[in-house]
Amino acid sequence: MSTEFVLINVRPNGAAAKDVVIRDGRIAEILPYGSRPFAAEIRVVDGEGLLMLPGLVDAHTHLDKTLLGMPWYRNDVGLELIDLIENERRMKRELGIDPARQSAAQIERSVANGTSHIRTHVDIDTEYGLAGLEGVLASRYRYRDIVDIEIVAFPQSGMLIRPGTVDLMEQATRAGADVVGGLDPSGVDRDPKGHLDTIFAMAERHGKPVDIHLHEPDALGVFAIELIVERTKALGMADRVTVSHGFCLGMLADRPLARLGGMMAEAGVHLMTKGGAASPRPPVLDLSDMGVKICSGSDGVRDTWQPFGNADMLDRAAIVSQRNDFINDVHIELALSLCTYGGARTMALQGYGLEPGCDATFLLVRAETPADAVASRPARRSVYRKGIPVAKDGALVAA
Repeated sequence: MSTEFVLINVRPNGAAAKDVVIRDGRIAEILPYGSRPFAAEIRVVDGEGLLMLPGLVDAHTHLDKTLLGMPWYRNDVGLELIDLIENERRMKRELGIDPARQSAAQIERSVANGTSHIRTHVDIDTEYGLAGLEGVLASRYRYRDIVDIEIVAFPQSGMLIRPGTVDLMEQATRAGADVVGGLDPSGVDRDPKGHLDTIFAMAERHGKPVDIHLHEPDALGVFAIELIVERTKALGMADRVTVSHGFCLGMLADRPLARLGGMMAEAGVHLMTKGGAASPRPPVLDLSDMGVKICSGSDGVRDTWQPFGNADMLDRAAIVSQRNDFINDVHIELALSLCTYGGARTMALQGYGLEPGCDATFLLVRAETPADAVASRPARRSVYRKGIPVAKDGALVAA
């Protein structure tokens, strides 16, 4: 049975006012506002001239370990990566972090903020096994009607340095993980060739994409990206490999940056940047001009690493803008595109966007332009998924 309605007087991506015909969960037509009368039996919804944006895409977060809704956690741990990793592993048990409960809390907040697609990294280690994966899989099933979730099997505590982790990663890819994750092949595992050979072989064996956390600085990080590019090209995995963070890209002079960015663009290696204040900043505009495909994500949302984060990708676009000194509309809209179309490219989403034939998955906000939406972060008046309202005025319509 056909389900059809018309959303009148909305401005897709800041364009002039349009009437959007939605049929069976998809955008069927986009017409100039008021250009055609509609049959009496067709339901009409007034968009009030609101700005219409495609569903926001959080292409990098950690649903299994957020502390949202839990008591305040006093953070006294040091700033070294290994200290943060070991403290987190210990605190999971001491704080009683339940991956199903905690992922549900962040999912609900994300959807209320207009997020329609999430890529989450889920810890796989020898101390907790597949518990994080099982909890997030339960939440993915529970919230399947309001959000799409892609899961990365992520060896947060290291892989080769913790015997048994490789086997657990294999189990995770068979149990429901969609992407094979990696982490600092030299800095954590101390074996860049072994680490990358292992995860790329696993990805090839299971037909999965790859997403590698890369915090390594300067020449060490450059070396890792060169190895990642080599394997991506050798295995024909263009547009199926992502470097997350890539802080080393924010430490390079112009010529080495141009060389490395050109290599990534040619090989189809994507970059995820969160724009955080405490880390070196990969230059979004320069890398984008080089042809590197870039996305963004919330990263950790109020966890044992840091107390910040609100699962709002408009806020993330503002953070990326501020870290990159974006002050004009074109550049701010580029930052927003990392949180929409950029994430959709990285996750290879089908039917994404605001064109006829796309899924009717979008949000409506009171803003004059997309750049205004990033600067103002207005309340999400309505959030739709495949033509169905899922949130209104910052709260879920249905869970």
